[in-house]
Amino acid sequence: MPRFVFPLLAVLTLAPAARADGIDTEKLARFDAAVDAAIQKGGCPGAVVLVVHGDAVVFRKAYGNRPVEPRTVPMTTDTVLDMASLTKPMATATSVMILAEQGKLRFSDTVAAHWPAFAANGKEGVTVEHLLLHTSGLTADNAVTDYADGREKALERIAALKLEARPGTRFRYSDVGFIALGYLVEKLGGMPVDAFARKHVFEPLKMTDTGFKPTGEVLRRVAPTGKRDGKLILGEVHDPRAHLMGGVAGHAGLFSTADDVARYCRMLLRGGELDGVRVLKPETVKRFTEPHEVPAGGKAAGSRKLYRSPGWDVDTSYSAPRGERFPRTGGFGHTGFTGTSVWVNPPTRTAVIILSNRVHPDDKGNVTDLRRQVGTIAAEAVSQ
Repeated sequence: MPRFVFPLLAVLTLAPAARADGIDTEKLARFDAAVDAAIQKGGCPGAVVLVVHGDAVVFRKAYGNRPVEPRTVPMTTDTVLDMASLTKPMATATSVMILAEQGKLRFSDTVAAHWPAFAANGKEGVTVEHLLLHTSGLTADNAVTDYADGREKALERIAALKLEARPGTRFRYSDVGFIALGYLVEKLGGMPVDAFARKHVFEPLKMTDTGFKPTGEVLRRVAPTGKRDGKLILGEVHDPRAHLMGGVAGHAGLFSTADDVARYCRMLLRGGELDGVRVLKPETVKRFTEPHEVPAGGKAAGSRKLYRSPGWDVDTSYSAPRGERFPRTGGFGHTGFTGTSVWVNPPTRTAVIILSNRVHPDDKGNVTDLRRQVGTIAAEAVSQ
């Protein structure tokens, strides 16, 4: 039996045909069956799917429900969702790019040059680029108990960690690495990563529903995630480490809507500018998104090549949102543990956004296949 048995309500906005040049909008209607099937199978209670093409939103639709506990409320296109690891590229890595433009850091800088305590236990050679590419040799996640005594103690324990591999010799996706990057943003930017990203990214882009620790009217539109201490998580970050750090960290904590994420993606597709406001230089966007081969290392050595960009996935085991039709190294994207994802394909000026709360209500949902299906449908709808 499916876990979610309830009426499906979809809210659709489809751009006029005149704004859909180069894309077969009829093919995009196939999203309906894919998302509805995922909901009926218990993959997620609801989702918002949005497609940007040619600098316009050509598809925007909400499916299913926002919460199913304690009661069902329809998902809406303006629902605010926990972005989880989309925090990494959208907030933290973008902030790092801005600091690089400001001359406050270089990719080749060692982390210890800006955070001396980080050099402990053989980490003196770890660079900013290693952290951005997840090739630092750091563990994926250190123990949650390392965060139980608050943010400052958690950072001390990260600085004291040992490496699992020599820097640059292995790709391993690491939350710890982006927590360290978030702290670098704070040290070099003069304010916590949430404030820095708000000032330099979200406010200039008029992403009014985007930020950490939502409050007020935005909070009233937040979708719940899983449970913590037996209580539904609503308006607080789902990630336990970010939660113990006060809701703000370099790897998780961001909340946003599909339309705000679309504005961010349009900025990248336009070379760093949107509505006359420049957030990044064109050469910075290129540097931010161009693929780098990363070493598989370990048991995966000898397998197909893997690619990341500084802050984004390009072609690894995390690339489900690309689907089966977009080229392997022609775009970039990212996923979030809570059920969010983005895939951007610059050659066709396309971005595919899926926002769901697949961890609601019991952390058992799964949207990996849905991401792949939606990415495939979007690619097939684009004129090649």
